[in-house]
Amino acid sequence: MRKATGGGADAPDRGPVGPVLHFRGLESGDVLLAALMAVCSGQPAPEVSTADGQAGHRLAASMSNWDIHLYDMRLPRGGTATYRADGIEYSVDTSYDDDLRVAFASCNGQEHGDLDRDMRERNAMWARLGEEHRAAPFQILLHGGDQIYADEATHAHPLSAGWPRDLPEVVDEDALEDLRASLADAFAARYLQLYAQPEFAYLAARVPSLAMWDDHDICDGWGSLKPPALDSSIGRTLFAVARRAFLLFQMAATSDRLPIICDDPSGRSLGWQVALPGLRIIAPDLRSERRPDRVMGTNGWEAFRAALAAPAEPRTLILSSVPAIGPRLSLVESWMQRTPWFEKYEDDLRDQWQSHAHRTEWQDFLSASIALHWRGSEITFLSGEIHLATRGTMATASGPIHQLVASGIAHPPPHWTYGAVLGLLARFGEAPLKDHPLRLHPLPGRRSVYTAERNYLVLERTQDAWTASWRLEDSGPTDPMPI
Repeated sequence: MRKATGGGADAPDRGPVGPVLHFRGLESGDVLLAALMAVCSGQPAPEVSTADGQAGHRLAASMSNWDIHLYDMRLPRGGTATYRADGIEYSVDTSYDDDLRVAFASCNGQEHGDLDRDMRERNAMWARLGEEHRAAPFQILLHGGDQIYADEATHAHPLSAGWPRDLPEVVDEDALEDLRASLADAFAARYLQLYAQPEFAYLAARVPSLAMWDDHDICDGWGSLKPPALDSSIGRTLFAVARRAFLLFQMAATSDRLPIICDDPSGRSLGWQVALPGLRIIAPDLRSERRPDRVMGTNGWEAFRAALAAPAEPRTLILSSVPAIGPRLSLVESWMQRTPWFEKYEDDLRDQWQSHAHRTEWQDFLSASIALHWRGSEITFLSGEIHLATRGTMATASGPIHQLVASGIAHPPPHWTYGAVLGLLARFGEAPLKDHPLRLHPLPGRRSVYTAERNYLVLERTQDAWTASWRLEDSGPTDPMPI
């Protein structure tokens, strides 16, 4: 077994890894999918085929002694379809037209020692989600951010080991190339170790995924850190490596061949949208262009507005990796700015839409979403990031916009006092837009606004009516809530 540099992750000692399915869209009577598989370098590419023949194939990358292969394929829409990968047959539910089941998960790991944990305990909620799929299949698996915790990947090389505290400016191109290669191997090893876990692998091969990244897919607080760290040669190299890994492992794509679901052809923003019968899913990219004084740049905003301007479906799910509706964290930010003792938490608060630095942009984000709501689409925000489960609403004249937070599927829950403090802040209320007050609410059947248990979310459409239910590790499922 090859030891990966940085973070204690052991790359899987047998290939192949995968398949991991990625949703691309619907076309006539077909479902368009991409698949990722990895084998030890030099081994033959695994064969992937459908009833209509071989899937389109390309070798997308070689890193960490692994070859990463990508495949494009079509499955017939409207029932149970099958494909074969490396001699094994897999079933996929392709019924997108009527009743629908969507799973949402976020925060798949922890900041330190994630892959040194007992894997069965770590992946317990993935196992539970797999059992649920066996009983009633899901058609889409949404990943809301922090699909990996790459914080320790910077340990892969001496130049990045002290970043972002230490900022050696590296101008030697050979040294930067060595750093780039070490980081790439560390990211690849981390992804492959996670993708090889049987609890995740079972779902990934049978339920097409759609993912948007957040800070830990790069490093803790990316974009909210101080500009000298972001703009240093190490910071720029880290982001470039993390972006390539995100495209490859979470989108089954490369920079020269972005997925058709992406809205910005330049790739500066990796936001995407997909359209299903009666449903549109929009995922703005809140990390690629993030700075301490902004959440999205010009490209991100143009892509987001273009997605909102598309023909309105009866239901729109908007993945905002950071909750769009939350407590008045600006109060905490104001207090912390008065003392240097809490400077290390500054980037955590700057990560939030509610930060003083982002208030105007937050208002624009909510206003743009309300405009789509007024055009006749029921809006639901889906978010992770906070390692708790909760829900919220924003009032509008035509009914509430819901915020559903499910976080995290593998991250250990914080101490109950964390949720209690956030619950106290929630009592202050918030109204960034006049006549549209925000409110936070307990989950169905719960008394506290925040629930500190590992969790994931299930969204179901039955005869055009939508419900949401949280699956809590200790308390079990909540009652379905109409949304």
